[in-house]
Amino acid sequence: MSGPAQHAELLQFPVENDQLVVGGVPLPLLAARVGRTPFYAYDRGAISARVAELRRLLPPSVQLHYALKANPMPAVVQHLAGLVDGLDVASGGELRLALDSGMAPDDISFAGPGKTDAELACAAAAGIIVNAESENELERLAAAGRALGVRPKVALRVNPDFELKSSGMRMGGGARPFGIDAERVPALLARLPALGLDWQGFHIFSGSQNLRAAALQEAHQQTLALALRLAGRAPGPLRLLNIGGGFGIPYFPGEQRLDVAAVGAALAALLPDVQRQLPQARIVIELGRYLVGEAGVYVARVVERKASRGETYLVTDGGLHHHLAASGNFGQVLRKNYPVVIGNRVRGDARETVSVVGPLCTPLDLLAERMELAQAGPGDLVAVLQSGAYGLSASPTAFLGHPAALEVLVGERERKEQP
Repeated sequence: MSGPAQHAELLQFPVENDQLVVGGVPLPLLAARVGRTPFYAYDRGAISARVAELRRLLPPSVQLHYALKANPMPAVVQHLAGLVDGLDVASGGELRLALDSGMAPDDISFAGPGKTDAELACAAAAGIIVNAESENELERLAAAGRALGVRPKVALRVNPDFELKSSGMRMGGGARPFGIDAERVPALLARLPALGLDWQGFHIFSGSQNLRAAALQEAHQQTLALALRLAGRAPGPLRLLNIGGGFGIPYFPGEQRLDVAAVGAALAALLPDVQRQLPQARIVIELGRYLVGEAGVYVARVVERKASRGETYLVTDGGLHHHLAASGNFGQVLRKNYPVVIGNRVRGDARETVSVVGPLCTPLDLLAERMELAQAGPGDLVAVLQSGAYGLSASPTAFLGHPAALEVLVGERERKEQP
């Protein structure tokens, strides 16, 4: 059972009059403003604060990129485009969003296996950097450039011979569909001049959702050492080194926040030697979940309160078709509850142990299992926290034909200081 005290450290939003407040708006009023449930709400100020935190704790020379896959809502992308140094995309659709944001093409990169010829042509025409995932992709990108009369920008995505320890999702080390095995990279570097590509550098991504500073410090050390070794075989100066991300956020009871200050301090100690050997290289950290995950909340309304053989269920109009991750079906081996509250009665005078389910005809449609919550019934609002990343776009929205959830970005835009 996950009670309020266990999840208290995860409550990212203020509570006023026992109501969750998102972007300065009490949740019942926000629900009325949106017009219907379910919906996702993202707090503009919380996103800005997270970027400011990273600017403060990471070395000033490190550039910060946002990975759109975490949350591609156009308003979120537009907001972040004004805060970060670049955007990273993983499809042609995300590329169009990134270009619409006004981010300079030189600051947009395109990763992911299985890029189509059409996507490679779009990338070459736009002048963005393609993180090539295979030898064949390099050849196809070169062909696209010749057909268009342009010289495509390319970085090699390297599958390192190490992995990010304790990561929620391992993206490097061993056999992977992502990137080019590190031992095969030197031969490709020798081939690059004949392909007519504008070589930029390396993208080395080893894992994601990590809460251990020591693991990230070790990965950064190994990543930078690998980049230096490979740079010695390159056809020209290294201009870009994307060392990935991996910064995690806490979701479940007992998880401790990542010590970003320790990660930043260790990186600051490593960089002077790297910058001496690679003076032209931009060092990039690519983050998605860490920038937006804690700034979002998913809100569903209770439709029915149901008792069955000694257990109580709150049946809502939302569920796994909108928020697959909260249901436990997005990579969890053992299901755990996301932090959940009754948004219009966060603490509540009366409390009970209930399960929160959605309207789908499957036992997988579970938003909270035997959680202690404020007593609730029809009309009350269930709020799932830590929902700003891998929410709606990572869910089977067409399943059973229910309406899609809405999305809103809440909070006033920060005023620019007058000169």
